[in-house]
Amino acid sequence: MDAEVTDPQAIAERVRRTMQARDTASRMLGITIEAIAPGRAVARMTVREDMLNGVATCHGGLVATLADTAFAYGCNARDELTVASGFAIELLAPARLGDVLTASCTEQHRAGRTGVYDVEVVNQRGERVAIFRGRSHAIKGRSVSAG
Repeated sequence: MDAEVTDPQAIAERVRRTMQARDTASRMLGITIEAIAPGRAVARMTVREDMLNGVATCHGGLVATLADTAFAYGCNARDELTVASGFAIELLAPARLGDVLTASCTEQHRAGRTGVYDVEVVNQRGERVAIFRGRSHAIKGRSVSAG
């Protein structure tokens, strides 16, 4: 049997390639997926001038988008189509022009078709910018990489 069919890390990498090919929103924002594994993902984004709000900090919705992206890759890494059923975010510190934000997603609980994932967003100095908790719902019998 092909190792990519059964190896969890190979499956996660295949999911990353499939999702990145379709993920035009993340590409537009310059978000990259730095790492992926079952139940985990790391996404990165540099704050650009067009991401700043009226008080010259990164728009909170874009910080949430970065965290949501890491969440999406982390909860889909097993190649079972999974969508968000909700999330909450706490914005803890401003992100500024040129900051490099890293969102690290970790699965906290997964049972049946639901899961809970935490994402921590930090800047290049390791300062916490946001914490995010996402709830997921798997679509029974659907694969991410199958099309």
